Amino acid sequence: QVQLVESGGGFVQPRGSLRLSCAASGFTFSNYAINWYRQAPGKERELVAVISAGGSTHYADSVKGRFTISRDNAKNTVYLQMNSLKPEDTAVYYCNAYVSRKSSWGQGTQVTVSS
Repeated sequence: QVQLVESGGGFVQPRGSLRLSCAASGFTFSNYAINWYRQAPGKERELVAVISAGGSTHYADSVKGRFTISRDNAKNTVYLQMNSLKPEDTAVYYCNAYVSRKSSWGQGTQVTVSS
């Protein structure tokens, strides 16, 4: 059974930093791409960053140059380093993986950027 557990969210001031973690289990982690999505109040869920099984990365334009996605296959964990945070980055951040033709999600972690 695929499980994804996010952690690391919290409250931070503008221009601050946070690192989110996504701990995965129930599948061969190193073989799969992992995605980070976010959903702000009243908005649709949007893709933030992707890391492939081989380590290639892709970012939404809104976070390019500020966020970095990485993975540690020994720990079955994906990270999202978020720097220069802005109030518009406030959202619930979700980890996602498409395994065995099914999309699986974590429970999400809240990130609030405010002065």
